[in-house]
Amino acid sequence: MRINHNIAALNTLSSLNNASSAQSKSMEKLSSGLRINRAGDDAAGLAISEKMRGQIRGLDMASKNSQDAISLIQTAEGALNETHSILQRMRELAVQSSSDTNTVEDRKNLQEETNQLVQEIDRISTTTEFNTQKLLNGGFKGTFQIGANESQTLNLSIGKLDSAALGLTGTSTLESGVAVTANTLKDGTYTVSGTNLLDADGNTVGTIAAAGVVKDAAGNTAIDFTNDVADKAVIQISGGKAELKQQLTANGAKLAAGNYEIAGTNVLKDGQIAGTFAAGNITINNPDGTTTNVAAADIGQTAALASGNKFTINGSDISTRASASGSITSIDKAINQVSAERSKLGAVQNRLEHTITNLNTSSENLTAAESRIRDVDMAKEMMEQTKNSILAQAAQAMLAQANQQPQGVLQLLR
Repeated sequence: MRINHNIAALNTLSSLNNASSAQSKSMEKLSSGLRINRAGDDAAGLAISEKMRGQIRGLDMASKNSQDAISLIQTAEGALNETHSILQRMRELAVQSSSDTNTVEDRKNLQEETNQLVQEIDRISTTTEFNTQKLLNGGFKGTFQIGANESQTLNLSIGKLDSAALGLTGTSTLESGVAVTANTLKDGTYTVSGTNLLDADGNTVGTIAAAGVVKDAAGNTAIDFTNDVADKAVIQISGGKAELKQQLTANGAKLAAGNYEIAGTNVLKDGQIAGTFAAGNITINNPDGTTTNVAAADIGQTAALASGNKFTINGSDISTRASASGSITSIDKAINQVSAERSKLGAVQNRLEHTITNLNTSSENLTAAESRIRDVDMAKEMMEQTKNSILAQAAQAMLAQANQQPQGVLQLLR
């Protein structure tokens, strides 16, 4: 018999420590609800779980980003809804003014309302904002992060939708459909200041060279118009196509809005003979018996007018019957332009709604996968805790018995 080392007690103590340690870990898992509380619990599982958590939180934030993008689109689209209403009212006034049941004074009052409506379109274009960002001045070109990872984005640009861009002011559209050859000039409305090309924010993004050549900031030829580009001209780019709008002189502004074509010695307006052409000048016959003589410079064209030339006079002048009739066409074009922009915004919004649904579904499925790795099975762990608790109690009882064994040596000392 040995008393210096109680081997039975040592073995029992080891079992007790193991059972107590296992019981402690089980209680920790039960109290936290997690199977992995530290890397030592499952090193590989922890790494996989943390990667999944990054994806889940990224998907949730991407879903929020998409919802914010929808809010931005709804703000812009709501403003354009009012622009649509204004244009419909302007068209109504133009149709009313086209009838000779109205007197000069009547048309003056109709024109006054039209002018106010045009100013309101400009105000909507310049003041519509989302989170301090202007949406309808042609300067908004946004990129939305709609995924959990890099480059999972959606791009959106909103065109300039003021009265000038909508063709409601006195400009002439000399060319349209010219291809844009450089990718550095994005869709939007640009203005010409001297020989500089400015974007919606007034930043210089290109230059105007001779013979109607538009160059980007890198000096590459972006657009090659057949007509020279004059100061204060407006260039609209959409879908890789460019349209040139030149400013009218006071004399050019006398032309009623509409589509003009020089056909031989005749000048056609909306397909009807409206005047004559001779010696490079247009002579328009006005309803009151007077005539209006217009040269190339009056409509912003640098080259001499010739048979076959086509141009469009934009505007919303309804002060005369002829002007009001032509303005109907200009307003129709403006309505179609706003409709196209709203249609684009609506399509993006619908896409984002599907994106949100997909993101939420992916987040839900990843959360379930991460839960299977990270979360504890409460029933199973309760069973383990109960087992370890019983083993600990049994080890305590056996340790007490083992501690009594050395006392048998006392019987030999009697």
